[in-house]
Amino acid sequence: MEHYKNKELWFVTGSQHLYGEETLKQVDDDSRVIAKHLDSSEVILLRVVFKPVLTSSEAIHSLCQEANSSSSCVGLITWMHTFSPAKMWIHGLSILQKPFLHFHTQFNRDIPWKEIDMDFMNLNQSAHGGREFGFMVTRMRLNRKVVAGHWKDEKALLRIGTWARAAVAFDDARKLRIARFGDNMRDVAVTEGNKVSAHIRLHYSVHGYGVGDLVKEVEQVEDAAVKKLIDEYAETYQMDAGVKDTKFLHDAARIELGLQTFLEKGGFGGFTTTFEDLYGLPQLPGIAVQRLMDKGYGFGAEGDWKTAALVRSMKVMAEGLPGGTSFMEDYTYHLEPGNMAVLGAHMLEVCPSVAEEKPRLEIHPLSIGGKEDPPRLVFKAGPGKGLNASVVDLGNRFRMLVNTVEVIPCPDMPKLPVASVLWKPMPDLKTAAEAWIMGGGAHHTGFTKALNTEHLEDFAAMAGIEFFLIDENTTLAGLKDQIKLHEIYYLIAGGFR
Repeated sequence: MEHYKNKELWFVTGSQHLYGEETLKQVDDDSRVIAKHLDSSEVILLRVVFKPVLTSSEAIHSLCQEANSSSSCVGLITWMHTFSPAKMWIHGLSILQKPFLHFHTQFNRDIPWKEIDMDFMNLNQSAHGGREFGFMVTRMRLNRKVVAGHWKDEKALLRIGTWARAAVAFDDARKLRIARFGDNMRDVAVTEGNKVSAHIRLHYSVHGYGVGDLVKEVEQVEDAAVKKLIDEYAETYQMDAGVKDTKFLHDAARIELGLQTFLEKGGFGGFTTTFEDLYGLPQLPGIAVQRLMDKGYGFGAEGDWKTAALVRSMKVMAEGLPGGTSFMEDYTYHLEPGNMAVLGAHMLEVCPSVAEEKPRLEIHPLSIGGKEDPPRLVFKAGPGKGLNASVVDLGNRFRMLVNTVEVIPCPDMPKLPVASVLWKPMPDLKTAAEAWIMGGGAHHTGFTKALNTEHLEDFAAMAGIEFFLIDENTTLAGLKDQIKLHEIYYLIAGGFR
């Protein structure tokens, strides 16, 4: 869990001096107990750190400043034990740059009917203390997640854990660098976009390089390193005996080693390539891309930097979870009545983390690009629930679309030697396809069997971007109305603050 090391959530409790020092001491004690319980939870992967109870505007502002400057803090969990007058939160929340979750809980699970008195009521005012805090956050038009439930409720803890994963991915995105080798596929619209807007809104930066910059690094790879990597291929994947000694595989291994070195030297967490810009490379990177994605790098084909960044963030969110995450493309449809499905694939670049069985390393011609036959890992994804996500630039905002899917067994395709996934989109292929197209979703996506929609919705909220969900409850009429309302909102939202 590399991305989760040394990362923290700060547990922040709001109260006031109205109730006296004895009550404040109890608030402090109770807060420590809850923070310790969250910290010990197996579903919240980060360390949860107790912070002193906040009772003044100055203290809140100081804590928010501290959180902003802390490299370890990725977010706050706020809780109102008593009634905490919300105007004192304005100064601090107005400068807070870290995401926060409002945990609407209370220390006691049950009302002690026989013993309850006004002292108990003064101490345990979370029910309306949380509403006071919630109003102010809403009034300030701030994004946050709200989780209601007792602090020992596993469902509540699981939702906090989901949000925590998104917070780590958002923290990673703030310093994410994407390397873009060449430009995008010529005349393609959706892989374009405003990189400055993305840097401002989504925080990551995109850096363009000529393919020659990569070629220089590839040419410096030593033969001994190539041989060692090919031996690793043979141990890791199924492979015919004759494949190991081919020039094609040696070239692929050299590209992988050079590409990884380039990314490591530049501190990049994702990258793009395009088959239309390969000057100096003997082949389109195939197995290199697949294996680097498997190591956690984001990737986008044909220069698609937005999808490369999205896949990286999804990889960070999914770290340690079963199921896998990959760059993906809706390639072709199966339109058999009553059994419609989508074949997801790409020329070469699907991550083996989604493979059901041990991948097979094969070498075949590629009909586009005009280069030598590229090695690639061939496999199929196993059945189960999954989703596809896309981020597009609509000019005045970024939109994330998510479609839930059911992955089903894929028939054999002996003449199509690529990695593939077969799925049924929710609620059905016709509705999902029409909804996706009306929403402007890209043909490239991030595919995952590890994450659920809440992970991505939380991430979108942290980034302040639009979120559309296409699932079993979606209707085209409802989606059309939602699109119209969102257009109005984003035209005038800037004036609300």
